[in-house]
Amino acid sequence: MLTYTPLFPAENDAAQNLVITVDANKGNKGLLNYTPNNDVYVHLGVITNLSTTANDWKYVKFSQNFNQPNASLQATYIGNNKWTFTINGSLKSYFGVPAAETIRKIAILFRTGNGSKKQANADNSDMYIPVYNADLAVQLLEPAMQPLFNPQPETQTIPVGAYTFKVAVNKPSSVTLNAGNGTVQTLSVTNEQTFTVNYVTAGLYQVQVTANDGTQTATTNLQLTVGSVTSPVADLPAGVKDGINYDASGTAATLVLHAPGKNIVSLIGDFNNWTPSNNYIMNKTPDGKKFWLRLEGLTAGTEYGFQYQVDNALKIADPYAEKILDPNNDGFISATTYPNLKAYPTGKTTGMVSVLQPGAPAYNWSVTNFSRPDKRGLVIYEVLVRDFIANHDWKTLSDTLSYFKRLGINAIELMPVNEFEGNLSWGYNGFQYFAPDKYYGPANQLKAFIDKCHQNGIAVIMDMVLNHTYGPSPLAQLYWDAANNRPASNNPWYNTVQPHAFGFGEDFNHESADTKYFFGRVLQHWLTEYKIDGYRLDFTKGLTQKVSTSDADMSAYDASRVAILNGYANAVKAVAPDAYMILEHLTANTEEKQLADNGFLLWGNLNDSYMQAAMGYRDRWNFDWGIHSVRGWTQPHLVTYMESHDEERVTYKSIKYGNAVSGYSIKDTATALKRMELDAAFLLTIPGPKMIWQFGELGYDFSRCYLSSNNDESGNCDKKLDPKPIRWDYKNEPRRQSVYNIYSGLNALRFHAWYKELFQSGTITQNFSDAFKWLKVASGDTSMLVVVGNFDVTTTSSTVTFPTAGTWYDYFGNTTFTSTGTAQTISLQPGEYHVYVNRNVNNISVTPVVNIPTSGTTLEAKVFPNPVHTNYVVELYVPQSGTTSIDLLNLSGQQLGTLQQKFLIKGKHQLSFNRSGLPAASGTYYIRIYTSAAQKIIPITLQ
Repeated sequence: MLTYTPLFPAENDAAQNLVITVDANKGNKGLLNYTPNNDVYVHLGVITNLSTTANDWKYVKFSQNFNQPNASLQATYIGNNKWTFTINGSLKSYFGVPAAETIRKIAILFRTGNGSKKQANADNSDMYIPVYNADLAVQLLEPAMQPLFNPQPETQTIPVGAYTFKVAVNKPSSVTLNAGNGTVQTLSVTNEQTFTVNYVTAGLYQVQVTANDGTQTATTNLQLTVGSVTSPVADLPAGVKDGINYDASGTAATLVLHAPGKNIVSLIGDFNNWTPSNNYIMNKTPDGKKFWLRLEGLTAGTEYGFQYQVDNALKIADPYAEKILDPNNDGFISATTYPNLKAYPTGKTTGMVSVLQPGAPAYNWSVTNFSRPDKRGLVIYEVLVRDFIANHDWKTLSDTLSYFKRLGINAIELMPVNEFEGNLSWGYNGFQYFAPDKYYGPANQLKAFIDKCHQNGIAVIMDMVLNHTYGPSPLAQLYWDAANNRPASNNPWYNTVQPHAFGFGEDFNHESADTKYFFGRVLQHWLTEYKIDGYRLDFTKGLTQKVSTSDADMSAYDASRVAILNGYANAVKAVAPDAYMILEHLTANTEEKQLADNGFLLWGNLNDSYMQAAMGYRDRWNFDWGIHSVRGWTQPHLVTYMESHDEERVTYKSIKYGNAVSGYSIKDTATALKRMELDAAFLLTIPGPKMIWQFGELGYDFSRCYLSSNNDESGNCDKKLDPKPIRWDYKNEPRRQSVYNIYSGLNALRFHAWYKELFQSGTITQNFSDAFKWLKVASGDTSMLVVVGNFDVTTTSSTVTFPTAGTWYDYFGNTTFTSTGTAQTISLQPGEYHVYVNRNVNNISVTPVVNIPTSGTTLEAKVFPNPVHTNYVVELYVPQSGTTSIDLLNLSGQQLGTLQQKFLIKGKHQLSFNRSGLPAASGTYYIRIYTSAAQKIIPITLQ
């Protein structure tokens, strides 16, 4: 596929002209019959002694702008689907490699001008040309070799009979060819030489060529299959299934690969030095669908790397393997994150390597019978480990559980953690379903995290992608159409082309019995082996074979899609009847209602509405669609959220685009954070499950599209998958602590014994259409709440009728409100909100306080609640704009500290504080509010 002259290119030969020719009739055939044939360019670089992996190209030359390819990298078409490219002179000079660095290989691809097609190896990997120094070197020219990082023959099977090998050396040498069949020939070779060997028996042969010039020795090896070698036929042993089946002895395992239509599968690995032989040819079942082999003589507790070599060519990992070695990414995982990670067998194989470990140490679970929270009352915290904690490991995440406990959530949803491409990923580009990604740490540390969550009453939900895979999925590789760069038409699991309007990666066919079996195993695996509590399934709208050409068609009711999802739910219920099944579905309401009735939870994206409301804009600021009953659902199975990994951050948008009038600007960070409290008050009080995106409770204000150079939606958000700043320092900022405390307080109310049932099945009435919004929820005639809030940027009044007459309690203000049971007018400042409950859940004796005026010439102030436990508010009216100080005094009048000093404009203000800024000792103190014109002193009691 890739030839070049000279045969032994050197890095410092100034007189050298390296001519590289690619043949698109071979390899992945990515450029086969491509026109216009003058629209082909090279993308090339070098692998040096400083490269860490085969993908670590250095000094790359590439047309960065696909719209204007670099003319100097244009390849020349020479006919018959072949192109050439010439590098003139020294390779070091051409690539600009420093003198102290050594070139080991040239890495190269041939691409179309727009980058949409590439010519590569049959497995779509990069092509490589070795670079030589003055040492003796030997090459096999026949059979022709695939230009892999570790070259392999293009044709690994030859017929029984005479075969001629062709060998080249860079120095006159004595060359010995050991044909692996007992034939050994030695000839003197100046440049090139042929060796003819007669193979009389079909089988696997290891061929070795050794050159010796009297001073140095050079060797090259290859595996050759002679004749028709197929797997012997034998019934599958009883009790085994696809994947790795460990023997109870801890010294044996039976491996099973589902590969219908394949001829021969061999096992290679640490146990046979990665060399195929007749002893490791797997048995094939009589129906031709499965291959199996029992491995014996293993050492308990030892990890063994292995692969399946299919039809003497393709090497894949076991699709069911629970650990994978990745040659391109494992090197970037630190020993701190993953201690004693098994090394990749570099130089012995290529591609993903699966790991088996008989007699592996079992994790000792502390909680074996976790009682999962009622799904109607879930408060889910969505986490991308990479962007949540700098160490990005399970151990550190376990250490943050106190933060989650204080916040009051009862479920953590982990974005996909099964093996995915690269390390710095969201996880939706997964390829190995049974193996946790090592970038987050060892499997047993994941189990320890889940165990600790359960000890703290927190469920763990796993985000799972059943719709598609990317890259090195062994299921895709087994049946791959290299010419069209897509799954082959005979692939048992995938569609060749997705039938629906849009999708991602390689699309699964969920009508296939093989796909259903595979994902049934996947879903059961994490529930039983890791004791997770359920799944959030990504893009379930795509789990259909129904043909569609638009999003509207794709979103229409689809009975076949419902049946597919019900089938997966049945697989889950078989091992965990109460496990959660959450769908990112986003289809017609009739379909979502049916799924909700079937027990599924469904994502309810209200980002736009809560965003508009927080920013103070009337357009699209209605929250009604976040209520299950408004959708006509009988079950409260709607997971409403205002932020998720996919959606823009509310505080960021408020600060950048918020509404403003004289004296009140949502663009001000302090005001934007108060608007987050307002939003939360109207999200977390709606009955049914809810979800919070990480750090939303602290008013995270970096765009999902954030770049280090700016903080906006640049490049159509093409950087949203990149790492984002981790701002744990936010929790120490009083303004952001206040947002956190509101979230925490609302969650505490949701789980209070008096109100828990209300938030699971309460009756809801609401008016979310106007600036003055209100929500009423009742659980019979016992527990009730009323939420009022002003989303405008000016003072707004409205009438509200409380469900009952009498005393109501301001949950956050710890003041009382007397309801007449009839329509009452309430006036609210911009951004002001109140959560009123009919039962005194805070159990504090509250003295009603007078209202602070909104106009006048006198400084007015109050503190509530008083006595102070944790959080408190200073509400004040400032008669003229200027600097205002709020100080804490002891009973002797001595100033203990300044709680806040800032410029306040004329008008009414509400300032939130927490106990952390006050003395630890209980007792009576004074708060002094001081302006240039007046001061006011208020006694407070700390409890």
